[in-house]
Amino acid sequence: MKKYFYTLFFALFCLIATGQTKLPVDSVIITKHTTTIKGQTIQYTAHKGTQPVWDDAGNPIASLDYTYYERDGITDKDTRPLVISFNGGPGSASVWMQIAYTGPTLINIDDEGNPVQPYGFKKNPYSILDVADIIFINPVNTGYSRILDEKVSRSTFFGTNADIRYLASWINNFVTRQNRWPSPKYLIGESYGTTRVSGLVHELQNNHWMYFNGVVLVSPTDLGIKRDGPVGAALTLPYYAATAWYHDKLPGNLQQKDLTDMLPEVEHFTVNEYIPALVKGGLLTAAEKQALARKISQYSGISEKVILQNNLQISTNLFWKELLREEGYTVGRLDSRYRGIDKRDAGERPDYNAELTSWLHSFTPAINHYMRTALNFKTDLKYNMFGPVHPWDRSNDRTGESLRQAMAINPYLHVLVQAGYYDGACDYFSAKYNMWQMDPSGKLQDRMHYEGYRSGHMMYLRKLDLEKANEDLRVFIQASTPAPGTPAAF
Repeated sequence: MKKYFYTLFFALFCLIATGQTKLPVDSVIITKHTTTIKGQTIQYTAHKGTQPVWDDAGNPIASLDYTYYERDGITDKDTRPLVISFNGGPGSASVWMQIAYTGPTLINIDDEGNPVQPYGFKKNPYSILDVADIIFINPVNTGYSRILDEKVSRSTFFGTNADIRYLASWINNFVTRQNRWPSPKYLIGESYGTTRVSGLVHELQNNHWMYFNGVVLVSPTDLGIKRDGPVGAALTLPYYAATAWYHDKLPGNLQQKDLTDMLPEVEHFTVNEYIPALVKGGLLTAAEKQALARKISQYSGISEKVILQNNLQISTNLFWKELLREEGYTVGRLDSRYRGIDKRDAGERPDYNAELTSWLHSFTPAINHYMRTALNFKTDLKYNMFGPVHPWDRSNDRTGESLRQAMAINPYLHVLVQAGYYDGACDYFSAKYNMWQMDPSGKLQDRMHYEGYRSGHMMYLRKLDLEKANEDLRVFIQASTPAPGTPAAF
């Protein structure tokens, strides 16, 4: 890729060729690039920078590492959408979506998402950079982002609401510096990033008066919406059915159906029979338990005996261990298409997450190589794929309600949920449940959109879903950007 390098430094510490073990407080390195998206040549500028987190006295207490991609040749930035992207954890860098989903660069993997050598990166022909500029932000202690003042309490950064507060201020500063206040704006988060962006849109609208056109939830968490008791135990059954279908463990009448033709039957059973039955608990007769176990077994691929031994409730850990136990494999937590090998076939949970090990295999070499060679960011700091952010204060998580309130006060605001059928950590049916419970009145449903994919937590690792998911984003952005002069009114 032909690149022309221009370097700007606005820093208290300078990056030098040999690297630094301290993060520049306030800096930017600019590089020029060309790519092809949907057959169209796109020239763009990458801003690899750091920007401070300030305390109330104006002192820098942390510095966040970010990458901002801006398409060249756009004369009217006021109408150009800006997408603000986070991953999750908490404690995860924004590497995943940056070099495998929406950004202009892709890691080297096969069409199903498995690692290949040589490690590295290539152009992303499906990136949304043709329709929107994108910034990928690494919260404190992820990527290269670091605390600068060790006297500052870690509670300033490491908690659901603290995270939202300081990131909202940081975003306000970034948008101001880049003169993007007039632009249509979008937040996208993956996994715990969905908790983050659901709270951020409320914080930014209510306390920074910055309004958004869209929020994208990729593999959403519970968003503080309770799923205790029978509901939580039952909601995973459609995910079990999807995984069992993928591994050819369903009875013939279900296995012969296409995945999306089979799942509605399981979803109907879950809502109308399974949850009510679990509510009855010990009041169920032996015959009722046996009939339920038979159906659950048919839908999950787990034996009736194991289901009855567990009072009709199969935990996710047991499912990942049990489904392929006879073949000597476990299935992945974040993507159940992946198989693992345990030391012992016995037990009630896998030894490790087969899919996460595979992903780190692909991503870690690629992001380190990409930062130094393509973005010219040279430092001896370790890039934290997962950083030290614990203990994390999860108290008072009302982010689902915060998102509902943000939609209620802003008629422009739309929500898109993207979920993989084989994701066992943030399963697709629980994502649907979030949408139902977040808006019990049904008044916001016309602005809430859902898309499912035949892969797992990071659905974009499968090539077909990478293309489809980016196109779904492209359509969402274009549909939620109103025509000039369209009033924000109900």
